[in-house]
Amino acid sequence: MTELPTGFTCHVANIGVKDDTDDFVVVTATDPVPAAGVFTTSRFAGPSVVISRRHLADPQAQAIVVVSKNANVANGPEGEADAELLVAGVASRIGCAADDVLVASTGVIGRRYPIERIKAGIADLPAHPLGRSADDAARGIMTTDTVAKLAEAHVGASGARVVGFAKGVGMIEPNMATMIAVVLTDAELDAATLDAAFRRAVDVTFNCVSIDTDTSTSDTAVILASGVAGAVDLDEFEQALESVCLSLTKQIASDGEGAETLIEVTVDRAADRAQAKRVAKAIVNSPLVKTAVHGADPNWGRVAMAIGKCSDDVDIDPNHVVIRFGTTELYPHRVNESGLAALADYLAGDSVLIHVSLNTGEAAATVWGCDLTAGYIRINADYTT
Repeated sequence: MTELPTGFTCHVANIGVKDDTDDFVVVTATDPVPAAGVFTTSRFAGPSVVISRRHLADPQAQAIVVVSKNANVANGPEGEADAELLVAGVASRIGCAADDVLVASTGVIGRRYPIERIKAGIADLPAHPLGRSADDAARGIMTTDTVAKLAEAHVGASGARVVGFAKGVGMIEPNMATMIAVVLTDAELDAATLDAAFRRAVDVTFNCVSIDTDTSTSDTAVILASGVAGAVDLDEFEQALESVCLSLTKQIASDGEGAETLIEVTVDRAADRAQAKRVAKAIVNSPLVKTAVHGADPNWGRVAMAIGKCSDDVDIDPNHVVIRFGTTELYPHRVNESGLAALADYLAGDSVLIHVSLNTGEAAATVWGCDLTAGYIRINADYTT
């Protein structure tokens, strides 16, 4: 079992939002602690996002509550009131200000919380939760995830830890989207330092994952720092934080709805990081690239097509681009039939690297996604039924 960092406890329960698995998670600190968050860019952001953004204007929190399988989005004033009731109820039970409670929800859009079940779940919330299992919390926030997503890292030799858990398997584009990530640390950091470090980590991890090009209404990534373990070296903390966020990012991409293969796309020798990331996203988001990977078809022409869609990048010259699957160059130098057969075996593995050099500069970026399968269609065709 992975324990939460010192200074944090949790309560995990089933309150009837889902039929038979845990759906209600509350993580608490003893007192308000430094906190930061990054949220969806959707114009249809749900009340959970609106409330958490507002509460983090004062960058501290004592609790975060997660409701799984119901997004509570697009329900008008009633949905907003339901979310406020949830926050106020949790705050009352654990004895903190409502402004120090963050909230996250994902699931079906357009359905209100089953508010009577929510009220009953709040009534059963202990004033002082005693749970220490990060594994339980990770399972409690799952929706269509097939596995719980959990990661931890130590901050140098300080004794401090970073522990994160997440959910997310679809609607993940362009920046996080329908995912929830809760990152906790017992390192001592002020709010401004924590916020800056978290945003840097998110930019190269959660903001570099894409499953299906759709942006959710509910994406939330938050971090809280209890400070119990004392001061730490900032560089060591950032290394641990990025390690946790990167692990969760890869777990999310690997568990994309119906996914069988993790796709990693690295674009280097670009004019700047923005260009590298833009081209990498065009590749990992291409349905034709995704289906080629799923079919173990070494059709590098689909990668060339995806690069070519970046038509505003007029400095990209096809004569200077290099395309590789794994370490094998496919363009401009071609491989023979036996080489293509070997690549088909490579593409049939659990993970695939597509490596493109643009030769427009010296910048690079890496993004992660997954193949496109019949399972993805089935899951989303039947999502509300």
